Amino acid sequence: MEKIDASFFSAEREADLDVVGTSVQRADARGHVTGRTQFYEDVGFPGMLHLKMVRSTRHHALIGNLDVAPAMQVPGVVRVLTHKDVPNNWYTILKLIGVEPDDEPVLPEDRVLFMGEQICVVLAETPQAALEGARRVVVDYEDLPAVFDVEEAMTSTPFKKQGTNYFVYEGHNCRRIRFGDVDKAFAGADHIIEHRYESSPIEHAPTETTGCIAKPEGNGRVTVYSNTQALYFTLDNMALILGVPFNRLRLVGGTVGGGFGGKVDVMVEPIAALGAMLTNRPVKYAYSRAEEMQVSSPRAAERIYIKDGVMKDGRIIARKVTLYVDAGAYCRHSTYGTTKAAAHMPGPYTIPNVHVDAYCVYTNRTPSSAMRGFGVTIGDFALESQMDQVARFLGMDPMQLRLINAYRDGDMKAHRKKVEGAALVEVIQAAAKQTGHSLPPEFASMSSLKREAGHGQA
Repeated sequence: MEKIDASFFSAEREADLDVVGTSVQRADARGHVTGRTQFYEDVGFPGMLHLKMVRSTRHHALIGNLDVAPAMQVPGVVRVLTHKDVPNNWYTILKLIGVEPDDEPVLPEDRVLFMGEQICVVLAETPQAALEGARRVVVDYEDLPAVFDVEEAMTSTPFKKQGTNYFVYEGHNCRRIRFGDVDKAFAGADHIIEHRYESSPIEHAPTETTGCIAKPEGNGRVTVYSNTQALYFTLDNMALILGVPFNRLRLVGGTVGGGFGGKVDVMVEPIAALGAMLTNRPVKYAYSRAEEMQVSSPRAAERIYIKDGVMKDGRIIARKVTLYVDAGAYCRHSTYGTTKAAAHMPGPYTIPNVHVDAYCVYTNRTPSSAMRGFGVTIGDFALESQMDQVARFLGMDPMQLRLINAYRDGDMKAHRKKVEGAALVEVIQAAAKQTGHSLPPEFASMSSLKREAGHGQA
């Protein structure tokens, strides 16, 4: 066999690495600027019905009588769907990866848990008729106490069917990390520095609102044209909700007019497909701008308490983090995001004693979900703000403080994974150089490959 010179592949790879530092045209740019890019709304079918949702006007309430008869009197209204029409009405969006119990109804059976929650469906010949039909549906509510604060929710009367206002992780009320002995380390620290950090929900506000068109085919399948960010994930969850084999469904995606994580929740496709199956007509379900702002999943609000045990020389020897993620009324992706948040603590720093309690808490807010690094982004805001607070307290250069504590290759993270490929030291040094920030020689010569004697953790 002919021996292949490995340097050939190495040279070819190096020749291709010419993107950094240059302006490269996006592959989809020409389609966008010429108007040739096809979005799901560019598809239209004869006889297509329009779906509008009757939404809750309460944050938390029991549903009494639901009178849909007035909607059926509106000219153009074809059908009204309630929870009784949904084959498998309860689901957990992450059940395919083992996140249960089933948590959220497709359409509520006896109660609503947040304002704007979808209650029943009106299908009509025109958007105007569907809106008028939805307006005429009469919902009798029995108001219940609502809770909007994560810490209050932890001790409030449970409003969730599983009996707790928080997600249970392997028998615990939070996702936990225990590394070293923080209490002993706090006792030996020169300083204890504590702060609270908080964020509000953040809406993605995509240019294109969430939506889809479901079309029944002659062969018994249903084709769904969607702007979902996760086609196969959506297909699988649809099949489970509709109680049909996976091969009965076909998802057609393409360009997403802005998503940022907000279009991974399977909210519009199952109910549009159900409407198409029951009427044997194409059905379009698209959020209005008001709906997009009110009921599409935002980034979760978070509250984070950080307590650090710090030595005079800048070494952080203990960090305790208590983190509350506001999942809103249902878990969606927040259970996963909370796990990510816990694993990300205590940040890119080697701290020998770490204690983390990360709670995924239910409140009567709009359910939160994925958004650009969710579970890590707000945590980083809190962690790096804390590092600045520590540096300010000690009167220390914030870059030097970070270099002292930055993890190096071979260090053990708090969740017991060894650090590999660390480059934080070099990134800080490069940032200092780019901004004209002078570092003392001992800091300028530090490396992520080894920890210098007298700096950082043993």
